[in-house]
Amino acid sequence: MLKILANRTYRHLFGAQIIALIGTGLATVALGLMAWQIAGENAGMVLGTAFAIKMLAYVILAPIASAFADRVPRRAMLVTLDLIRAGVALALPFVTEIWQIYILIFLLQAASAGFTPTFQATIPDVLPNEEEYTRALSLSRLAYDLESLISPMLAVALLSVVSFPVLFYGTVIGFVASAILVASTSLPSAALPSAESSVKRNVWERTTRGIRIYLATPRLRGLLALNLAVAAAGAMVIVNTVVIVQTRFGLEQSAVAWALAAFGGGSMAGSLILPRLLQKIPDRPVMITGAGLLVVGTALGPLAGSLIALASLWLLIGFGYSLTMTPSGRLLRRSAHAQDRPAIFAAQFALSHVCWLITYPIAGFFGARFGLDATFMVLAAIAALGLVGALRIWPASEPETMEHEHPDLSPQHPHLREYGIADHRHAIVLDDLHRNWPRPSGHIA
Repeated sequence: MLKILANRTYRHLFGAQIIALIGTGLATVALGLMAWQIAGENAGMVLGTAFAIKMLAYVILAPIASAFADRVPRRAMLVTLDLIRAGVALALPFVTEIWQIYILIFLLQAASAGFTPTFQATIPDVLPNEEEYTRALSLSRLAYDLESLISPMLAVALLSVVSFPVLFYGTVIGFVASAILVASTSLPSAALPSAESSVKRNVWERTTRGIRIYLATPRLRGLLALNLAVAAAGAMVIVNTVVIVQTRFGLEQSAVAWALAAFGGGSMAGSLILPRLLQKIPDRPVMITGAGLLVVGTALGPLAGSLIALASLWLLIGFGYSLTMTPSGRLLRRSAHAQDRPAIFAAQFALSHVCWLITYPIAGFFGARFGLDATFMVLAAIAALGLVGALRIWPASEPETMEHEHPDLSPQHPHLREYGIADHRHAIVLDDLHRNWPRPSGHIA
């Protein structure tokens, strides 16, 4: 897995990701403690609202940012957004009111809505080989998992000598270091439109293109259903860990960090086995299994009566989380041409966060009003709905190529000259020539 770090560009990007994630992880711990300090037992409601604002920024702004991503040099865009995030994080230690948390979270995540999909869409261009890209996906997931382990541990160490607002300065350092590492690379330019497409698109078409391709591709509709399962289980972990540990168990702040570290440990275990597992088993059964673990882990939540029991469940949910989410980049790469990758990654970013936008408020507000046990069961039901939806929407067996025809194209069209005038067969990727998935008749609508 580590062989791909020999690629200097990817090595610097991976380093930037790790450092920024650790900084973000410190901010997550500090934000939970800040919410507890300001709102007390209503901290879950405050965090639920803050994370809902975060999701709203992602959903609205990520597709818009992708529409302009090919008009700005990637490196300049990523560095600028990193520095904006650092500036916003610098203001977080001075927050004294709940409304200030909400405003700063929106500004911070508005910059992330442009940064993250652009960053993710760059990696397939840096590593065009699919096996190397799969390893990069596992390393990326591993980076998130290590952050879930290292950040809470680092937070525990720092909280023993400083107050929690100081943790936000670690976030600032992380974003600045990320900007420096990105600036030290030479990134490939965004792919130009193919020779077969000379269509000029307006801003609205560019903004919605990725979402239209995403929702018209069966495997990606299945991925969206799995995103719902991931968001349901993940929201319970992220929003209510601090409430469970400090209110129900009556434990110290450090116990919150250890519980979150268990979630990261489970996810890391999944990341370590995935590269070899995906060489033998297709993406779909792996991801479906992961979603099943999310449902089971969340449904068992009311039985967790101690920190050890909760950590065990978080470990299981973390493992399922990794199995479900890590292969998603492979599906996205397979479902779009190079020039549409920023749009398709932005669509995944936005649509997946629609799911989080639904589950975060449920985890926060439902938990505050009806109790944690009821919230566990509601979110488990939502996760089960996502799992069942994926089983129904995503075909169990997808042919690598599909036979179809283009009755509206001239026989002299380059596409027909390449593949044949009558019914022809190739892998289907939606584009200007293949606007809809082939119907059973084989026609492209």
